[in-house]
Amino acid sequence: MKRYKCIISYDGSGFSGYQVQPNKRTVQSELEAVLTKMHKGEHIKVSASGRTDAGVHAKGQVIHFDSSLPISEEKWANALNSLLPEDLSVLSVLKVNSSFHARFDAIGKEYHYVLQLSKIRDPFMRYFACHYPYELNIEAMKEASRFFLGTHDFTSFCSAKTEVKDRVRTIEKIDFIIDKNSLTLKFFGNGFLYNMVRILTGTLLEVGIGKRTPEEMLHILEKKDRRFAGKTAPAQGLYLMKVFYE
Repeated sequence: MKRYKCIISYDGSGFSGYQVQPNKRTVQSELEAVLTKMHKGEHIKVSASGRTDAGVHAKGQVIHFDSSLPISEEKWANALNSLLPEDLSVLSVLKVNSSFHARFDAIGKEYHYVLQLSKIRDPFMRYFACHYPYELNIEAMKEASRFFLGTHDFTSFCSAKTEVKDRVRTIEKIDFIIDKNSLTLKFFGNGFLYNMVRILTGTLLEVGIGKRTPEEMLHILEKKDRRFAGKTAPAQGLYLMKVFYE
């Protein structure tokens, strides 16, 4: 058996998230169905760097799986893509050490949240950006984002459904990229909790429209209570861009 590390990309619009769920179409179930078909009915389990929710996209999700098939690294991607649906692609496949784990070996992630700021919504972007036609104070949002940098307990900024007990994470950088009618928030950190990027974004937007002050971010962090943060931004604006390893 050989272990393979894959970088995959998917349009999350047609999936009920990454993880396998009964009677639902998910990224993991599509991948495992194709691998099982290639292995003549033997179930092949796929492990990912982390889950993404329904509607969330990925341009650089990382998975691993084990296989005994005599297929070269160069031909794996073509073999998988010939069977996978059009909204899911394997970008690269690399043979790795059998101890490699897509989730546990990850040391950081990069997420982007895309906002469409035009007054009139673009119907062609409805699944790929969050339409937000309100006047934003970007400088106030940048000021607020600085309170998130460094290592903090992000309990206030994760879903109440978060299962992990350790909510301490490190955010290294948050960039604001403005391009015509769009704003992209780029988050770089050692890991992110369930809904964390979407809640951080939703809270920053409330700063942007003057509903909150930048200084409130410190107060929200200290409360360690989801009820004090802003709304969870919609799924369609979120992209997992890259997963970092040693």
